[in-house]
Amino acid sequence: MQQNISNDDYPNPTEIIIMTTTLQDFPKSSFNFALFFAKTSFDGIERMALLNLAAARSVFETSLSNITALLGAKDVQAFVSLQKELASPSIEKGVEYSRNVIAIAAETKDKLAKEVETKVAETNAQVSGYVEKALASAPAGSEVAVAAVKTAIKSANDAMDGINKAAKQAAEVAEASVTAATQASIKAAKVVTTKAA
Repeated sequence: MQQNISNDDYPNPTEIIIMTTTLQDFPKSSFNFALFFAKTSFDGIERMALLNLAAARSVFETSLSNITALLGAKDVQAFVSLQKELASPSIEKGVEYSRNVIAIAAETKDKLAKEVETKVAETNAQVSGYVEKALASAPAGSEVAVAAVKTAIKSANDAMDGINKAAKQAAEVAEASVTAATQASIKAAKVVTTKAA
């Protein structure tokens, strides 16, 4: 018994070349993404280092100034009063430092998250295109398998969307909590300063 085999039973060689060429772009894209990730991370680290150097310099200069002022106190009451006056600006500087750290971390995270979302969307589109091409050349009678693959891809994409939304909501809640804690610290510092005066 001889089967009739036609050219329609095999993929078009041009499609194979195009798909292979496009698949070769994945490593280049991954390398570019790794470079972006490294550059963005180092930019954040550099900003943190500069902030820490500025904070260290400020603490050092403020400490020298405070020690000089405290050494000039005439009696214990003047010493205690001066110490209370000096505490409030230190607390405010600490809160400001915390805000800057959070801002740098948030900006770096946002840049990276945006790039990851873009890359995931691009990769999903490319993979979906490849799957569609592969499924289009599937043999007759494989409609159920094709539908199962499409459903699995859709379910995976929906799951990733859900995870991304949950992660964004968690980050927003954390940022709101830090902001509320910062505001409470500032209010508490002002109350202490007002009572000391």
